[in-house]
Amino acid sequence: MSRRFLLHRRNTSLNSSSSSSTPCCGLLSLCQYETNKLVRIQSVRLGSLKWSLNAAILLFICIMMLWNREYQEFDPVVSSVTAKVKGVAQTHLPGVGDMVWDVVDYSGPSQGKNSFFVVTNVIVTKNQKQGKCPEAPRNGRLCQTDKDCEKGAWEKQSHGIQTGSCVKFDELKKTCEVSAWCPVETKTTPPRPALLAAAENFTVLIKNNVRFPAFNYFRRNILPEMNNAYLKSCNRANDSLCPIFRLGDMVRDAGEKFSDMAIEGGIIGILIQWDCNLDRLSQPCLPRYSFRRLDEKESNKTLYPGLNFRYAKYNTVNGVEERTLYKVFGIRFDVMVFGQAGKFSFIQLVIYIGSTLSYYALTTILLNWLILTCYSPEVVKNYSERKVESIQDKHKCVLCVSYVDENNIRLVKKSQKKSLQDVKPMSVQPRKEDTGHLRAALSLLQPGVDVDHDAQPPLNHKPEPKPKAERPSWCKCDCCAPSSLPQEELCCRRSDGACITSSPLFERLVLHRPLLEAVLLYHDPLSPPADRGQTAALRHCAYRQYISWRFGEPPVDTQPAIPSCCVWRVREEYPSPDGQYSGFKPALTVSMKACAKREESEECFHITEQGPHPPAD
Repeated sequence: MSRRFLLHRRNTSLNSSSSSSTPCCGLLSLCQYETNKLVRIQSVRLGSLKWSLNAAILLFICIMMLWNREYQEFDPVVSSVTAKVKGVAQTHLPGVGDMVWDVVDYSGPSQGKNSFFVVTNVIVTKNQKQGKCPEAPRNGRLCQTDKDCEKGAWEKQSHGIQTGSCVKFDELKKTCEVSAWCPVETKTTPPRPALLAAAENFTVLIKNNVRFPAFNYFRRNILPEMNNAYLKSCNRANDSLCPIFRLGDMVRDAGEKFSDMAIEGGIIGILIQWDCNLDRLSQPCLPRYSFRRLDEKESNKTLYPGLNFRYAKYNTVNGVEERTLYKVFGIRFDVMVFGQAGKFSFIQLVIYIGSTLSYYALTTILLNWLILTCYSPEVVKNYSERKVESIQDKHKCVLCVSYVDENNIRLVKKSQKKSLQDVKPMSVQPRKEDTGHLRAALSLLQPGVDVDHDAQPPLNHKPEPKPKAERPSWCKCDCCAPSSLPQEELCCRRSDGACITSSPLFERLVLHRPLLEAVLLYHDPLSPPADRGQTAALRHCAYRQYISWRFGEPPVDTQPAIPSCCVWRVREEYPSPDGQYSGFKPALTVSMKACAKREESEECFHITEQGPHPPAD
C-alpha cells in the first residue's frame, strides 16, 4: 500500500471522527480554561519598581479601608429631639414700663419640628382698638385730597382698608384713612441695643434619642450615668457631653456675637453628629455637637434680614376690646441630627477588596509607559512584538509578498481588479530569517556540494529560452507567464533585472530532487521513496522550500504568495501528469508549524490545485 494511500486513509478517518464528534464539541468547549498571554521581563529595576508600587497601593488600600471603615455595613440614624429653655429677664419697654420675661413670654409660638425660639428684641404698640385712623406713610399712600384715596381699597403693606378720606397724619404729611386696629404700628426699626440682651445667659436642655433599625440599637445623648445632680452642675466648658447649653455659648461657637445678633434676630443650627462603631473593642457611641449660623447676617446683603414675627395680648376696657401688639425679634435654634452606625460585614469586606483590585492596573500602566518612553527603540519594538499579537480580520485575506531585490516583506490585500504586482502595500515589515530551516536544508544536500549562501544570480544569466506567450506588463524578470487571475500576477522582482529562478541557490534549495526527497523523508521517516511518476509531493515540497527560503517566518494570519516565474519553473521540473493546475486560491493562512503537522497540504503551500491534500495530478 503506497504512502499516499495511507495518508489519505488516515486523513479520511480523522475527518469522519471529527464529523461524528461535532455534537460533543460544544459541550467539551465548556470544560476549557483560558489564560492571558504574559510577557516576563528580567529586570531588577522594573521588578523593584513593580513591587514598590504594589506595596504603596496595598498600603493605601489598607489605610483607606481602616479610615473609612469600608469593611462595615452602615445604617443611617433615626432620631427625635425635644428642648427645654430656662431663664428669666427684666426689661423696660417704652410706653409699657418694666416687664419680667419668663419662658412663656420669650419662647413664642412653635417654630417647627426640632426647633425652638427665644425673643431678644421687641417693638410694642399699646392700646389698639378697632376704628379709623390715618395710615402710616411707609405702609400707605400719601394724598392731598379725598380723590387720591379709593374707598374699600387695600395694599400689601397697609394695616387696614381705605375709607376714601384723606386725613392729616402729622403737620407735614397726609395719608389715606383706614379702618384698622388704631393707632397703627409706626415704628419699624428694632431698638439698639436689644431689649432682651440678657437672653444670652438663658440655657436649654436638649434631649436627643437615636435609633439604628438595622442593628436594633438605641442611644440617648443623656447617658445612663447622668443623674439630676449631674445635670444641675454640668458645664460644657469642661464636659463636652453635657446636654445643657448656654445660648450665648452656642452663638459664640457659631462665630457670631450675641449682642449683635439679638438686635434683628437670626437662625442658629445645632448639629448633633452620631458616628457609631458597633464592633467590639471600639469606642462607645457618643454624640458630637457643633454650631453654625444658617441665615444671612448682613442687612445690606438681604432685603429682610434677621427673624421676627408679631403677636398680640388682648383685654377689655369698659366693654371695648383692646390689644397690645408685640413685634418680636429673636433667634431660632434648629437642631439637626446626622450620623450612621457601622458593624463588620464580611460581604462588604469582599466587595471592597474586589473593587480595589483594579488599582493594581496602575502599576501595569506606569511600567508600560516607562518601557515605551525610557528604553531604546529596539527594546520597545521587541517588547511590543512579544506583548501584542496582531490578528487580521478573518473576512479579509492578507497576502505577503517578498521580492528578491528587497530585503523585507510587504503585506497587501487581495484585489479582484489590480494585479498583485501593482497593489499598494498595507505595511512593510522586516523579514524574519528561518535559520533553522536553512541549516537543515543545507545539511541534507549531498556531501561535497558547495553552496554559496550569499551567491547572487549573475546579471547576464537567463534561463534557457523556451516557447511562451508574450511577456506580461507586470513582469520585471522576463520569465513570468500571463494569467487571468489578478492574485497570480506577481513577479519575483520589484524592478527590472535577472529572475530568481536563474540563481544556483534556487536550483539547490527549491528544485534539487535529492533534497526534496530528503525533506519528505524527514517529515515521514518510514515512508517509502517517492515514485518518480508521482511528482505532486515533490512539487508541493518545492513550494514549501521556496516559502521558507524567501519568507522565513511569515507574519501571523498572512498568506505568502509565490511569484509566477517560480511557480511555472517548479511545474516545469515536476509537472502534473495531465497538465492541469487549479492555480492560486488565497485563503486564511496557518502557521508553518501547523503546516509541519499537516504533511504537504496545499493549504500550507498556498498553491491550491485539487483539494486540501496533495492530489495525484
